[in-house]
Amino acid sequence: MPTEADTCRTSVLPALYAAGWTDEQIKEQRTFTDGRILVQGRSAKRGRQKRVDYLLHTRRDYPIAVVEAKAEYLSPEQGLQQAIDYATVLDLPFAYSTNGRGIVEHDMLTGAERDLEAFPSPAELVNRYRAHRGLPPEVEDRLLIPYHLGDRVPRYYQAIAIQRAAEAILRGQKRLLLTLATGTGKTEIAFQVAWKLWQARWNLSGILRKPRILFLADRSILVDDPKDKAFAPFGDARHKIGGGVLNTSRELYFATYQALAEDEARPGLYRQYPADFFDLIIVDEAHRGSAGEESSWRDILEYFGAATQLGMTATPLREDTRDTYAYYGAPIYEYSLAQGIQDGFLAPYQVRRVITDVDAVGWRPTPGMKDLYGREIPDGEYGTRDFEATLSLLPRTEAVARHLVAYLGATDLLAKTIVFCVDQDHALQMRSALARLLPEQMRAYPDYVVRVVADEGEIGKGHLANFQDVEKVSPVILTSSRLLSTGVDAPMVKNVVLFRVVGSMAEFKQIIGRGTRVREDYGKLFFTIIDYTGTATQKFADPEFDGPPISTTTTVLGEDGVVEEETITEEPQVEGAERPWGRESLKEDETGEPRKLVVRGGVQVQVLHETVQELDAHGRQLRTVEFTSYAAEQVRSLYLSAEDFRNHWADPRSRQTIVEALEERGVALEHLEQVMGMEESDPFDLLCHLAFGGPLLTRRQRAEAAKHRKQDTHATFGPLALTILDQLLDQYAEHGINELGGTAEVFRVLPATRHLNIQEVGRAFGGLPRLRQALDQLPRLIYA
Repeated sequence: MPTEADTCRTSVLPALYAAGWTDEQIKEQRTFTDGRILVQGRSAKRGRQKRVDYLLHTRRDYPIAVVEAKAEYLSPEQGLQQAIDYATVLDLPFAYSTNGRGIVEHDMLTGAERDLEAFPSPAELVNRYRAHRGLPPEVEDRLLIPYHLGDRVPRYYQAIAIQRAAEAILRGQKRLLLTLATGTGKTEIAFQVAWKLWQARWNLSGILRKPRILFLADRSILVDDPKDKAFAPFGDARHKIGGGVLNTSRELYFATYQALAEDEARPGLYRQYPADFFDLIIVDEAHRGSAGEESSWRDILEYFGAATQLGMTATPLREDTRDTYAYYGAPIYEYSLAQGIQDGFLAPYQVRRVITDVDAVGWRPTPGMKDLYGREIPDGEYGTRDFEATLSLLPRTEAVARHLVAYLGATDLLAKTIVFCVDQDHALQMRSALARLLPEQMRAYPDYVVRVVADEGEIGKGHLANFQDVEKVSPVILTSSRLLSTGVDAPMVKNVVLFRVVGSMAEFKQIIGRGTRVREDYGKLFFTIIDYTGTATQKFADPEFDGPPISTTTTVLGEDGVVEEETITEEPQVEGAERPWGRESLKEDETGEPRKLVVRGGVQVQVLHETVQELDAHGRQLRTVEFTSYAAEQVRSLYLSAEDFRNHWADPRSRQTIVEALEERGVALEHLEQVMGMEESDPFDLLCHLAFGGPLLTRRQRAEAAKHRKQDTHATFGPLALTILDQLLDQYAEHGINELGGTAEVFRVLPATRHLNIQEVGRAFGGLPRLRQALDQLPRLIYA
């Protein structure tokens, strides 16, 4: 029977060639997602990638249509819905489905569908697309300028964002906003937009010259990193504004608000540039500061109001980002954290919620109790929001450090970890506590655990650079406050530790984004959030959060940070701009006294509770049910009865389909065996027991039962054939049903056949067809 592959080879390609499409324009079997990362326990694997049969391009980097092919015996409309889905995701105007004999077109621009005798030519599709959009030829030509590729090929959503931003700018739109989750490559998008406009010599003056572009951010790291890396192809056209020095001879400028802004010591460097100097201003982390009506930095954007301004943010519209959306308008493109995880471009994560007794019930000083500096501690109940803000409880920090070290010891002591603390003092205390608990690691790597905050200056910058370097083992653990909550590209981060309250959703998403980057060559496919304050769990419950975790573990810490219990279940503090690198003490207030009460002794802190939560298989909801209950639910969603499930499982082809379907839903059989402690049982029995109440049998029990059954079904076979079947069943009992899948391989290890070739084995059964028939019957005997 002709297959889909036959349709592609014998019908679709010749039809495309006949319509005028060339090999350069036809991209066959093009994958556009990486496949969602499926996490089970401490292991992970990739799910299925999304792949189109044909992607049609009018020019390089400029796709226009998707074609789905189906087998000849199916209707030509069979693949149309899939083609429409792919065209929607890829933002393409035309979708086609064909069985080789008929073609169906869906016009995404008008919604019209029609049957065709032949595919449209490239020129026809281009003319239809141009007529619908109404773009002037000069705009169209500039849009078709190819990307700067090198070794960087934009992902599908990046290509959409680039094209939409470039088109909006070329159409004359003055305020634009792109909303893409942290870790999805906003800097790469900004670079490609700038490159396209730069190569096109677009500008607002009408004079034939390259545009002057300003890349603006609120932290040096957010400016230096793009300038030196992503925008390197611009070469000498780049210039960083700083030191109060005016330079107007370049085309691509980088600056922090602080370098341009007015303050007590400077009149404002931005005023030394003509108001119409820049053609385009790209504002990174646009939700932070400048778009707010009360922001002191708003003057900069208003002064350069003649320029087109492109804002980029990772935070969707919320109350705390309303000013941003009011200034830039609705996003021209959005790509969420949840979608990035679903596509496999972003790493999913587990959440471990750890609760100490003082965080759970509060802490109250004894009468007359004094702090480390001899000051009497005011009576009252101190809670999570007070700790390290008004009162530093050192035993709490030490208990958390012990728990974190124990966790790293049980998982990976070289896993890159960022610990977010309340302030710089707290980060120093945490660094010291961790270093004292890890003497062997500190001996091997003196920078194994370091503090990276503003006070550390150039030393901190060096530690951060080494932490980001994939070739360097250390530093392994960074303690910080807010400096690393945004703009730090460290794809190796496997643990994000929250040891402070996170007030705003914008800040929370930025912190989560420190771990969402995938680095498969480093062994980083997912990461863990360890929350010692309860902040993370509260944020995941927010209905506007778009990327909940795959699991949450709740741990109860007993005295001295020892885990007492662990279960696995499926006023806000608003972030301001980070101070620039440099010396600024946080230890003393204006009177010269330490600004916080510091309690060192006389207090015992223990962890009371720790939970783990995970995303459901669809990546949308936090699961709090047990994994076994979830597995049972997934089996019942596929099959209504145990008998139906058994019949499909006994067929090797449909069994593989079942395994893949369960894995796509987050149920890996190896993990299920470990959770149930039933490695000797067949996965069928585990699943059937959970879903339909079937008995729990071992593989050995099933093998012995099958040996008795074969006496009736295989009575005509001779002694050698029966011996071979018995040994095959022993192989199943020892290693599982997959041992029966590869015929030639398994016969090489059976005592009765290891010296026989496949023809000789077949003769024992009366010929190869009867051997195949007996092998096909074995699973049905096993699962009878």
